[in-house]
Amino acid sequence: MATSGPAGSLRAVSAPRRHALLFAAQFFAFGVILPFLPAVLAARGMTATEVALALAIGSALRLVAGPMGGRLADALGGPRIVLALGAAAAALAALGFLAASGFALLLLAYAAMSVAMAPIVPLTDAATVAAARREGFDYGRVRSAGSVAFILAALAAGQAVALLGTDAATLMIAAGLAATALAALALPAGPAPPAGARGGLAGFLAPLAIPGFRRLVLVSALIQGSHAFYYAFGTLTWQAAGLGEGLIGALWAIGVIAEILLFFWGRGVVQRLGPMGLSLVAAGAGLLRWAATAFTTDPLLLFPLQVLHAGSFGAQHLAAMMVLGRIVPAQQAGTAQTLHAALGVGLPMGVLTLACGPLFASFGGGGYLVMALLCAAAIPASLALGAALRR
Repeated sequence: MATSGPAGSLRAVSAPRRHALLFAAQFFAFGVILPFLPAVLAARGMTATEVALALAIGSALRLVAGPMGGRLADALGGPRIVLALGAAAAALAALGFLAASGFALLLLAYAAMSVAMAPIVPLTDAATVAAARREGFDYGRVRSAGSVAFILAALAAGQAVALLGTDAATLMIAAGLAATALAALALPAGPAPPAGARGGLAGFLAPLAIPGFRRLVLVSALIQGSHAFYYAFGTLTWQAAGLGEGLIGALWAIGVIAEILLFFWGRGVVQRLGPMGLSLVAAGAGLLRWAATAFTTDPLLLFPLQVLHAGSFGAQHLAAMMVLGRIVPAQQAGTAQTLHAALGVGLPMGVLTLACGPLFASFGGGGYLVMALLCAAAIPASLALGAALRR
């Protein structure tokens, strides 16, 4: 019997396109959340201090909820149900912003959204990496749909907020998350978990017993964490140097465009380099990017430096997906992806963001030099990762 409804119609679409739609839907939501969620909270009555506190609490909750969602997905035999329920719950929580006012209710809505959203991206990565290995399509090309959606959503949200106010951003976030739930339901159901699959704490920590996984977490923490100063203080540094808002927006955009180009057309290069080579490229790109950015605010130099985002972020992301797809058993894929997202990206990014405040206050753009040192440390860590993968 044919399945009716939007999710059923999506099942007639090829597997790569279904996974691309899933990435596009969730990154549409994130393309609104990242630039406009603070404005949404402020418009509903939060002070600047309360917004900062709420964002910090949301980050802490995601660090815990993400791996828990990954473990649940593995116990269920695949991420489809966790993805769909999480995205649907996050959409409902986002709509709560329209009714809530005052710190307590807004914090409750944001906390619920943070917990529900936490496993969405890493579980989508887990599902897509597994499907790409099984069916032979290019993970990077599929993942590029998310980056394209992120840019388009950020641009559209800017116009919508200017015309209609911050409630428009809230509705766009909820719509993107609801679409994510539908796209998740269109994924094929995973196999039943093996009878011997470990549950509880043993299953939760199982990926950490894999030497290559531990090495990967360290490399990702150093390289992805090195972006903390850029994400937190890049715009402020350029504003202080007199760069206009339009120019700053273009600088951010060129980095994401370079990332998209790598994801979409870089399959041959990725396969030739392998995970260790990609991590070395990422470390080298980050070292050059941050060391040079520490000493210049000249747009003629910043634009080519921003192209290195394809290396410093994109290459390491692809390296991580290759490693996780190779060394982690299928029944631990969700747990491994969410642990890597928490320990290799979220936790170091949060800690380093806190450290970047004093760095910026004391040294301005010179704080980028500390980020360059992190990338320098990632070079021997990448070589150690390669050695672990060869064993």
